[in-house]
Amino acid sequence: MVSERVQQPPRYKKGNRFVMIKIAKFGGSSVADAKHFRQIRSIVEADPARRFIVVSACGRRHKGDAKVTDLLYLVAAHVRYHVSCDDLLEDIGQRYFDIADELGLAYPIREEFAAFAEKAKAGQYTTEELVSRGEYFTARLMAETLGLPFLDAADVVAFHHDGTLSMRRTEELIQERGIPGGFVMPGFYGATREGQIKLLDRGGGDISGSILAKCLGADLYENWTDVSGFLSADPRVVENPQPIGRVTYQELRELSYMGASVLHEEAVFPVMEAGIPIAVLNTNRPQDKGTIISDREDYISGEPIITGVTGKQNFVAVHILKDHMSNEVGIIRRVLSVFERYHVSVEHIPSGIDSFAVVVQGDDVKDCIWSIVADIKSEVPVDKIKVVEDLALISTVGRNMIGRPGVSGSLFAALGQEGISIRMIAQGSDEINIIVGVHKDDFERAIRAIYRAFSDGDHLLELKDLKRAEESARRLR
Repeated sequence: MVSERVQQPPRYKKGNRFVMIKIAKFGGSSVADAKHFRQIRSIVEADPARRFIVVSACGRRHKGDAKVTDLLYLVAAHVRYHVSCDDLLEDIGQRYFDIADELGLAYPIREEFAAFAEKAKAGQYTTEELVSRGEYFTARLMAETLGLPFLDAADVVAFHHDGTLSMRRTEELIQERGIPGGFVMPGFYGATREGQIKLLDRGGGDISGSILAKCLGADLYENWTDVSGFLSADPRVVENPQPIGRVTYQELRELSYMGASVLHEEAVFPVMEAGIPIAVLNTNRPQDKGTIISDREDYISGEPIITGVTGKQNFVAVHILKDHMSNEVGIIRRVLSVFERYHVSVEHIPSGIDSFAVVVQGDDVKDCIWSIVADIKSEVPVDKIKVVEDLALISTVGRNMIGRPGVSGSLFAALGQEGISIRMIAQGSDEINIIVGVHKDDFERAIRAIYRAFSDGDHLLELKDLKRAEESARRLR
C-alpha cells in the first residue's frame, strides 16, 4: 500500500518551516577521492534544501586513472574467464579505504569490502550486481560523511524482470520507504521484485537522480559534475566558447543528439514530464552559475540569438533523382522501406522537385550501403542514385531564432566567406535549429565560422545586435 506521503506537498519540515526539495546528484568525477567528498559536504551544508543526494561510483582522480565502474567490469570479465582478479580488487578496495581513512569514517569498509571480494572471486554475483557495488560503497561512505541516512537503490528503484524500469512501482516505493528528512542513495542500479540487481544504461546515475526528483516532486534537480554547465560550442574547436545560462528541454535534446554531452539524454525525460528544472553545476567551482534547463521558452533580456553550435561527423547521404518525381506517389515511402528493411534509422530527408536525399549515420550502413543502393535500383523506378560519404552535420540551435529574419543569412554568408561548400540544408518545423551538411574536412572550420557569425569575439550576440549581424551578412554577400 502506498504511504499517505504521496498526497503530501513536496516539502519536508525543519523546525517550524517547510523547506524546498533539491535533488543533488554527484557524478563520478565529483566523488573521486576524499578531497571531493569534503567539497560535496560543503556544497550540501551550504543549502538546507540539499538533503536528497544521489552518487555515482568513484571516478578518475587524475588523467590516466581508471573509473571504479570500469575496474569492476574488468573484475567480472576476469571471474568469467577464471583469471585472477586479486590485484584489481585490491586497487578498488584501496580507493575506498583511502577515503574512509582520510575522513575518519566509522563505516567498516575493510570488512564489508573483504566479504564482497571473496564472493566476487567465487563467482557468486551476476555482472550487474558486482558492478553495482561501486555505487553502493560510495554511497555508504558519502552517507556518513554528510550525516544522512543511507537508502539502498535496490529497495526503491524497481525493475521489471526484463530489465526495464517500473516507474509506477518506483514512485510507490520511494514514497513508502524514503526518509522525509533526506538520505543518500546510490545511482545506476535498482532491483526486481525478486531482489535481482539490474543496471541502468551507462551514465545511469543521472537517470537515477532524475527519477528521484520526479518521485519526490522536487523543486529542482541539481546535476553536479566537473564542468560549469553547457558551453555554446566545443572548447576543443572554438576558443573560449560562452557558457549557456539557460536552455530549454527541446534545445538540450537537439544539442545532445548532435554531440554535446554533459548530461545523459535519458535523464531529461522524467523531470521534463514533471516540469522540474535541472541545474548543471560544477563541484569544483560551486560559485559558477552553471546551466538551467527548463521548459521556459520566453525571451529574457540579454540572452543570445543562438544557444549553441554543435555537430557530428561520419554521415552518408543517398541522393535519389527522378524526373517529374513530384507527379508520382509513393517513391519516398518505397525508398524508406528499403532502409527500414536493413534496420537503418534515417536522420534527415532534404528534398527538391525531382530529387531527395536520405541522410543516415555512416556506422549504420558501413556493411550494407551498396546492398541498399542495389535494392532501391531494383525496386523503385528512379533515374539516378548518388552516394555522398564523409558528410558532417552541424546544428545551430536557439529558441531565440524563431521568426527572426537574418539568422540563416548570417549563417550561410559566414560559411561562404570561408569558402565552405554546403552539401545539405535542413531546418526543423519548430525553427529552433538549422542543420547544414559539409565535407568532413570542413567540419571544425565550419563550426568556428558559424560561431563567429553570432559572436563579437567575447560573447554571443544578443537579439538587439541582430541588425548588425544582418548588415554584416549583406556585406559578405
